[in-house]
Amino acid sequence: MRRWRRRRTTSRRRRVSGGPRWRGIGRTCRWGGCRGVGWSRSSGVVVVGGRVRLVEYDPGWPGVFEREAVRVRGVLGSAVLGLWHVGSTAVPGLAAKPVVDVVLVVADSADEASYVPALEGAGYVLRLREPGWREHRMFRGPGAEVNLHVFTVGDVEVARMVAFRDRLRVSVEDRVLYEGVKRELAGREWEVLEGYAEAKAGVVADILSRARPV
Repeated sequence: MRRWRRRRTTSRRRRVSGGPRWRGIGRTCRWGGCRGVGWSRSSGVVVVGGRVRLVEYDPGWPGVFEREAVRVRGVLGSAVLGLWHVGSTAVPGLAAKPVVDVVLVVADSADEASYVPALEGAGYVLRLREPGWREHRMFRGPGAEVNLHVFTVGDVEVARMVAFRDRLRVSVEDRVLYEGVKRELAGREWEVLEGYAEAKAGVVADILSRARPV
């Protein structure tokens, strides 16, 4: 099995359209382990008294993804080179933060003119621009429960996210393991919410080591 290596970079984050303030700039674990899609403030962590709020799996989440997939494909057409539902809301039976994460792959995420106006016309709001980290962009959806993350075709981070999701879907043991860690961490107070994602780095790396590359 191919092993993935973490890539350490210095990230430059820019807030746009009234996005949240950032702390912990330059961290390498953003979606719960190896660096990837933002399971952090930018991606809708719900703060209640300094804690992360998890909810039981909602069977309606896949429908939310399908609705947004239709919306995105409708305005971007052939510019959509890939579209995936990722994160815990994409894993049946897994408790999650109530925000559906969607990954969109385009020819060049740095070429905002090729997709940003169309997405904004469909109701999406650009909230995060990261030219220093894989040219990642993040939009809030027309519904507050959706985050749309944009990457360039071929980016290994997308493969990691999909592989992690797929492993959790097929392995009850890893799903139980991951949820147990999430629930324990969600019970803590977090001064900086990025710490919640970073605290999951070990378990995510462990699960990824058993994932099938995509």
